[in-house]
Amino acid sequence: MKEQSIKLGISIGDLNGIGGEIVMRTLEDALMLDLCTPVIFASAKTVTYILKHFELDLNFQGIKHASQAIDGKINVVNVWNENPSINFGKEDPEAGAYAIKSLKAAVEGLKNGDVDVLVTAPINKASIQAEDFKFPGHTDYLNQELEGNSLMFMVSEHLKVGLLTDHVPVSDISLSITADLIKKKFETIHQSLIQDFGVERPKIAFLGINPHVGDNGVIGKEDDTVLIPTLAELRSKGKITYGPYAADSFFGSGNYKNFDAIIAAYHDQGLIPFKTLAFGKGVNYTAGLNKVRTSPDHGTAFEIAGKGVADTGSFKEAVFMALDIYKKREEYAELTQNVLKKQPRKKQPGGRSRQKER
Repeated sequence: MKEQSIKLGISIGDLNGIGGEIVMRTLEDALMLDLCTPVIFASAKTVTYILKHFELDLNFQGIKHASQAIDGKINVVNVWNENPSINFGKEDPEAGAYAIKSLKAAVEGLKNGDVDVLVTAPINKASIQAEDFKFPGHTDYLNQELEGNSLMFMVSEHLKVGLLTDHVPVSDISLSITADLIKKKFETIHQSLIQDFGVERPKIAFLGINPHVGDNGVIGKEDDTVLIPTLAELRSKGKITYGPYAADSFFGSGNYKNFDAIIAAYHDQGLIPFKTLAFGKGVNYTAGLNKVRTSPDHGTAFEIAGKGVADTGSFKEAVFMALDIYKKREEYAELTQNVLKKQPRKKQPGGRSRQKER
């Protein structure tokens, strides 16, 4: 019997950005249908417009609901019936509204099991703001809708960077970092490395909060009072964690190669080196959730939208990674079940096994 194809949900992103182009060009590769069954949340009219604009010859199946997706075909769920105007390169709340319609429908499909994984095309954070959507980005919305504790995890072949704080103003960073947050984010990355990436005993490094890890309190006290004691507590419980390291020299020295993952204190501390070393080949993975979601490591790129020059590399990597993590999670779940089955049954007093009387 043929193994059931993984259903790949795709949200279309901002219609005025490069999302539509990178989605369609990725699916041009016929091998994609051997790996998965794509389910795009948009509309047949919108997808037809994008294909005509970029002169792409791609066949798809229009469906009313994701549950109707057909294996071996590119499926497009008609989330809307109207034909929205697309003005490539323009920041427009209307385009943002359609991006959110696509995202909400895709997440609903993910929650219901109509799709197995989700890859999100880029959105514009200003355009998406509305009365019914007040989130700084995908990650916070997914954290609300899906079970678990979300964490922005930037991943490439040789580098994995997680964040203690993500879309937080610089003025609020030090107030946001607490011992509880550090432990929670560490556990999320630790579990993700084991479950999603097959790392048996993860080695995780922390970057300091302040320049030079605070220089013994001369440049801020947060490292000495919060981060260092919390890492010592994690080590006392047998966790393999290192640091904190001064962020300014950590990547340039190549020290990052010695660890399975690095946890940065804040957004730019982690993403600037990640995008310098892996831009276009990296993936933004939302770790810590009960479902798999990935996205490319870039934004809407309005400056090149509609010109037919967008690079599909990161989006393709996001697709491959979503499929790989889905399979890894299945293997992990099976392994865990097998281990539990092999554990000896607890006996009740008197030597009898704890099982139902027949």
